[in-house]
Amino acid sequence: MNAPSTAYVYGVGRDDGSLAGVVGTASGVDGHGVRLVAAGGLVALVSAVPEAAFDEAALQRRLEDLDLLEELARAHHAVVDAAFARAVVLPFRLATVYRDEDRVAEVLGGHRERFTELLGWLDGHVELGVKVHADPESAASLAGTAPQEPGGAAPAAGSGRAYLRQRMQRRRGTEDLYRAAGAVADEAAGVARQLARAAVVHRAQQGGLSGRQGVNIANHAYLVSADGEARFREEVEAVARSVPGVRVEVTGPWAPYSFAAPAPASAPAPAPASAPAPAPSGVTEGEGTVAR
Repeated sequence: MNAPSTAYVYGVGRDDGSLAGVVGTASGVDGHGVRLVAAGGLVALVSAVPEAAFDEAALQRRLEDLDLLEELARAHHAVVDAAFARAVVLPFRLATVYRDEDRVAEVLGGHRERFTELLGWLDGHVELGVKVHADPESAASLAGTAPQEPGGAAPAAGSGRAYLRQRMQRRRGTEDLYRAAGAVADEAAGVARQLARAAVVHRAQQGGLSGRQGVNIANHAYLVSADGEARFREEVEAVARSVPGVRVEVTGPWAPYSFAAPAPASAPAPAPASAPAPAPSGVTEGEGTVAR
């Protein structure tokens, strides 16, 4: 006898045949196959997964274990990316599950107008990330001075005053660098907003999440016309080219994860950094959602 299963949902697209190629080619979470559930002119990308592996307790364990979380995220994004390569798609939040496929069909029917409107709004657009980094070591190198090494040798006797003066100069240099990075972030955001349909501000990334060397000062997402991607990259990245120690990085293109919510006709200002992009009302309330 088969174990009870539940429906894991990756995202929603149009029921026009464009996503049929995902079935049988994409591998979903835990290696499960991907199916399409259709209703109301829409399709949901779904995997039938064991209920015991995705109940509240099991989901909590997955989200708290970094290795399991990374594995889940990679599988989820792989399915969304495979769909997005074929057609516009509305990504669902990570680990969104429903009681069964009948419940998924009910959700599609109940939110048909919202989903259809949002898919039309997203059609022909991609998500691009803009990250601004400040790198004190790079700035010091370009200025011809070396940064203070942690745990370095103490200054020689009698050099205390010179040492303190050097420390003050370095501190002022770092403060100047962060001010410059903040100004670059503001200018880059201004340029990006002129070229984007919408924008969302995410929290700056910390430690290893920030990727390349330096401190992440700004981390924004923009909804950009696919035809305008090259221009967006060129103009936004150009903002920091003459600023030593400051780097603007444009990432993507991605499926529009940051814009998976209905939007007004005009492009909104970026949301506060503390406010993640909301999901459509009544569909999913965050990572690890078990919607019955």
